[in-house]
Amino acid sequence: MFGNAENGSVTFDGVTMHYMKCGSGRRYLIVLPGLADGLTTVEGKALLLAPAYKDFYDDFTVFLFSRRDSLPEGFTIEDMAEDQAKAMRALGIGRACVLGVSQGGMVAQALAAAHPNKVRRLVLAVTAPYANPTVRACVEGWIRMAEAGDHKALMADTAEHTYTERYLRFYRLLYPALGIGKPADYSRFLVNARAILGFDAREDLHKITCPTLILGGAKDQTVGVETSGELHRLIPQSSLHIYPECGHAPYDEEKGFYREVYEYLMLRTENN
Repeated sequence: MFGNAENGSVTFDGVTMHYMKCGSGRRYLIVLPGLADGLTTVEGKALLLAPAYKDFYDDFTVFLFSRRDSLPEGFTIEDMAEDQAKAMRALGIGRACVLGVSQGGMVAQALAAAHPNKVRRLVLAVTAPYANPTVRACVEGWIRMAEAGDHKALMADTAEHTYTERYLRFYRLLYPALGIGKPADYSRFLVNARAILGFDAREDLHKITCPTLILGGAKDQTVGVETSGELHRLIPQSSLHIYPECGHAPYDEEKGFYREVYEYLMLRTENN
């Protein structure tokens, strides 16, 4: 029912990374999530996360990875990409399709540029090639809220920058309960967030040689829609699709998001 969903972890160089695995296809799909991974990892969440990938079950084995459990101060997006390459190697994954969302898209850019032999096909969703003013304003605000320990404000502001009004009408009803689930500390989140501020892949994007699909939201208030066009200009073999009514969460708001990713990857990998 859930594509043989299971929880797992991989260890290398004394580092542990958790993942959710589902599906049984001969192709591999690596999914890299956004900044929310800094607050809580995918550990123990396989049954919750796997249904989103139901279209992939027969043709792909899907791994949704968290970043390493303990992130040292000063850890960069490029460091996270190196971790991902090592995790794939430890699991015996030679080449894979990669879907990177938001901050995960930044890690995916760095992975594809530094390890082109590891990435067969790439999908970059609602992400940016560097911390532009829109990105910087959002992330710096979230850092201040996390440093103050104001979990409710952090969650509410994240929602306001992520979703469009049609979704927020429902989500705002949950705001009174947003303080629930506050982490013991924000150190992992803060390292992730500061890594975004130091990221700039614009000089390296020409090194991404695999076919790439870029998905953006016309109403994105977190990275801005212009970042999708910039990625498209800088990545040689790229295609671009903008969802006209979506913000930063087409994976939630656009019913066809996962199907579009699946069809793109199948079109590009069916003869490989």
